[in-house]
Amino acid sequence: MRARSECKEAELKVIRISLSKEQERELQEIFKQTKDRDERDRVQAVLLVHRGRSRRQIVQDLQISDRTLRRWLHDYQERGPAALRPGKPPGAPPRIPEHLAAEIQDWVIRGPQSQGLGRVSWTHEELAKHLGRVHGISVKKSAMHSYCQRHDIRPCRPSYRYLKADPAKQAQSAEELGELKKGLKMAS
Repeated sequence: MRARSECKEAELKVIRISLSKEQERELQEIFKQTKDRDERDRVQAVLLVHRGRSRRQIVQDLQISDRTLRRWLHDYQERGPAALRPGKPPGAPPRIPEHLAAEIQDWVIRGPQSQGLGRVSWTHEELAKHLGRVHGISVKKSAMHSYCQRHDIRPCRPSYRYLKADPAKQAQSAEELGELKKGLKMAS
């Protein structure tokens, strides 16, 4: 039992940190300004090791493992303060490839009837089903919604957004509307 505790203490004493006044000021400034709790803990750990606090106390105070503390100190020694910023996990790759954005936008612009579907406008669910039929990529409507948002594709009422009206038809409609308004005024 005693051999294990001596071995753990030997592992904890491996990494020593000695900071210059400038490095210490920089870490103190990061500690004061950061809103990220994880980054604050990491900076605090480096500062405490520099000030001579025992590794065991740091591990207990921050409620981390000795292995985590060693990793943080090692990362700091290798890459400096930037290594103390926690990274965001990469996550799963997107199911809908980015290169299909132009094709999906073209589907929306042309409308579902151009794809042989009997509807007036697209929904995210219908786009997802159509993507599965055409490319064999099975996604839910929520994934299609996120994809469309990222690529500024709006499946509802595509003609209002992408197609411009014919100026001659607009002028004719304006005249007809004016005549209708005149007729309503005369009738009342």
